[in-house]
Amino acid sequence: MGEYKSGFVTIIGRPNVGKSTLMNHLIGQKIAITSNKAQTTRNRIQTVYTCEDGQIIFLDTPGINRAKNKLGEYMLMAAENTLNEVDVILWLVEPTTYIGNGEKYIAERLSKVKTPVILVVNKIDSVEEGQVFEAINTYKDVYDFKEIVPVSALKDKNTDELIKTIFSYLEEGPQFYDEDTITDQPERAIVAEMIREKALRCLDKEVPHGIAVVIDRMKDRDGGNIVDIDATIICERDSHKGIIIGKKGAMLKKIGTQARQDMEKLLDTKVNLKLWVKVKKDWRDSEFLLKNYGYQKDE
Repeated sequence: MGEYKSGFVTIIGRPNVGKSTLMNHLIGQKIAITSNKAQTTRNRIQTVYTCEDGQIIFLDTPGINRAKNKLGEYMLMAAENTLNEVDVILWLVEPTTYIGNGEKYIAERLSKVKTPVILVVNKIDSVEEGQVFEAINTYKDVYDFKEIVPVSALKDKNTDELIKTIFSYLEEGPQFYDEDTITDQPERAIVAEMIREKALRCLDKEVPHGIAVVIDRMKDRDGGNIVDIDATIICERDSHKGIIIGKKGAMLKKIGTQARQDMEKLLDTKVNLKLWVKVKKDWRDSEFLLKNYGYQKDE
């Protein structure tokens, strides 16, 4: 047995490249929410990978893209502050030779950072082997990567190789968390994210960005193996409220049922979930409301 290593790693990349899916596969439990809509991840979810060689703490930063409003600025700041605080950066990309503005923007941001960067080419299950090599060839000219590792997060291909590579850049260090810790996000935050994920998946494109979820109450019922959770979905317009509730409440029921199933797995207990929908216009541009919904500027 060699030395015990530990350190902090962040995963960056354009929205939808599979950051959360990769995280969930590495850790083996559903923590980061996954959806194919942009802006899914808002807070720096920390997940913890522990094995006999050491411990890796993942900070999943919000996607790095140009800010459009206060929420966007906050997300960009959270992402960029993280880059200098961690030991290793994983930049996740798709296996393509097209390098768009999003990637160029990230490369430009990384040029100011001293942290070692590992390029992770994800979704290799979706293309021919030759295309993977072409993608690697194209990317190696964009930035001076320490390593390039092709993986498929979805099919769990080569992810053990990735873990090995990460460890090779970490120093000897303490175990920061117990073996059984997988995340430091309080359960309330994860539960709120689960509701938001289901809403993103079930709803129309124009609604999801403008929603936040607030957990009003989360309480174990006395003497029973059941948790009562009351939550509110906040949206920006009355018309959105109608869409989220759906015909005769069908949509809200669908979101609630799917979220409840995930919660029961996470909490390992029965869950009684009640959902409400409220309209708060322009919450994404109000400092006060952003704080209220758990987005801290100073993190």
